[in-house]
Amino acid sequence: MSRLWRRPALLVAFTAVLMLAAGLAVGWVWGTSAPGNDSVEAGFARDMQTHHQQAVEMAMYEWQNGSDPALTTIAYDIVTTQSAEIGMYRSWLRDWGVQLSSGEPMAWAGEEHAHDLEEAGGLMPGMATDEQMAEFKTLTGAEADVMFADLMIAHHIGGVDMARAALDLSDNALVVDAARRTVNLQQAEIENLENHRDNILNAVEE
Repeated sequence: MSRLWRRPALLVAFTAVLMLAAGLAVGWVWGTSAPGNDSVEAGFARDMQTHHQQAVEMAMYEWQNGSDPALTTIAYDIVTTQSAEIGMYRSWLRDWGVQLSSGEPMAWAGEEHAHDLEEAGGLMPGMATDEQMAEFKTLTGAEADVMFADLMIAHHIGGVDMARAALDLSDNALVVDAARRTVNLQQAEIENLENHRDNILNAVEE
């Protein structure tokens, strides 16, 4: 990675451009039968943008404070990819003419996921708690690397679960394509995160 992209301000500006570009790129796809405010599609888009926002926050901290090159590279990729997808989801919601946010996370996914939400203290699948985020942001170096991997693995597992729920419930082409991409990309990243975390832990034990 070049020295240029080690500057946080430049990465923030770059991700903002990605979010705008993603929104413009998908805006023209909107058809005449737009999903409604209480639809699976709108709920999925609202919840995934919130889910992604926490992933970007965690990844930005790891990118600036971690020490393992492989994990900071993964973090950089998460920041750029998921920032662009946040822009995409916002564009869908604007084009569909529905609320951009909702006070009822996972309501679109049915009673089974509502029960999971209750057990998780109201958090969407895989979301870190405020306490976990606060602890993470006290760490640097290898300690930050390990906690980042742990938190992001759980976060991705939750994201995959949400995407699979959308695949079960929606036949909207935009949602199906995005959900499939989420499953494929995040499953691959889970494996990478597990491998790099285990390498760090093994090196500490030796």
